[in-house]
Amino acid sequence: MEQASSSLSLQAEVFQALQRLHMTIFSQSVSPCGKFLAAGNNYGQIAIFSLSAALSSEAKEESKKPVVTFQAHDGPVYSMVSTDRHLLSAGDGEVKAWLWAEMLKKGCKELWCRQPPYRTSLEVPEINALLLVPKENSLILAGGDCQLHTMDLETGTFTRVLRGHTDYIHCLALRERSPEVLSGGEDGAVRLWDLRTAKEVQTIEVYKHEECSRPHNGRWIGCLATDSDWMVCGGGPALTLWHLRSSTPTTVFPMRAPQKHVTFYQDLILSAGQGRCVNQWQLSGELKAQVPGSSPGLLSLSLNQQPAAPECKVLTAAGNSCRVDVFTNLGYRAFSLSF
Repeated sequence: MEQASSSLSLQAEVFQALQRLHMTIFSQSVSPCGKFLAAGNNYGQIAIFSLSAALSSEAKEESKKPVVTFQAHDGPVYSMVSTDRHLLSAGDGEVKAWLWAEMLKKGCKELWCRQPPYRTSLEVPEINALLLVPKENSLILAGGDCQLHTMDLETGTFTRVLRGHTDYIHCLALRERSPEVLSGGEDGAVRLWDLRTAKEVQTIEVYKHEECSRPHNGRWIGCLATDSDWMVCGGGPALTLWHLRSSTPTTVFPMRAPQKHVTFYQDLILSAGQGRCVNQWQLSGELKAQVPGSSPGLLSLSLNQQPAAPECKVLTAAGNSCRVDVFTNLGYRAFSLSF
């Protein structure tokens, strides 16, 4: 009996080691208090890490492991975002809500689960991107059905569908000063939507601009970010800074590898994708720094800028491994959290 138990334990350890070896972390989200980080992987699991414990001067190896790990979805956790109380996670065809307060007590029971109104009951497209619209108290979802769905977070009802993309959508970004949302997808277009009228007001087909086009990489848009009248996007085409009002590309960044995540940070642009490095760009196009991490490819960056926890102000990067790299200073990787 003891021998059988030992054999089962060894099998479980081997299985877990293989899982970690083939793990991809698709998504991250910081808690409202700024002291915890959620990460979602390709097995449908969500892990909650304590940033405050890992950053403490008394931190041990155990401090860099999850406080709790639970099964959230049947398939990959493609996207996550946090409200002031909830963690919202998205997988294949569904979005779920979890209470941060309960998760931190290891009570990992979903609060609700919603499915957008798909064209057929057999359709289960992945939800690649979630975006909060605080002024409306709404959530925008987008992914494999080529549409943007808006959900009222108070009632849980889906209020509108925005149609225009001809292939699946990878990324969303909010123009905070105006009620407008940007979406980028496999069709190579960045589309700008007016949330007041639920209409598409601008389309930029990035791959059609010679200075950005890279036909050998395809036309897909895998990442975008916006800051007032400016947008940066990349994927198959080169990572490029655009002036939105004039639909003009102003800076083409000299990066060969397709980029999967991009964000504005102070007077810099941070990007990551194929390769181990987090790239720091001047707006002029000059590469300021490339900081290597532990993953062979990166899919998400998360900047913890919660004012409630200035001691946890870090950049985290995750992708094709079971590790989440933590940068306390943009110049180097301090350590890694491990799923």
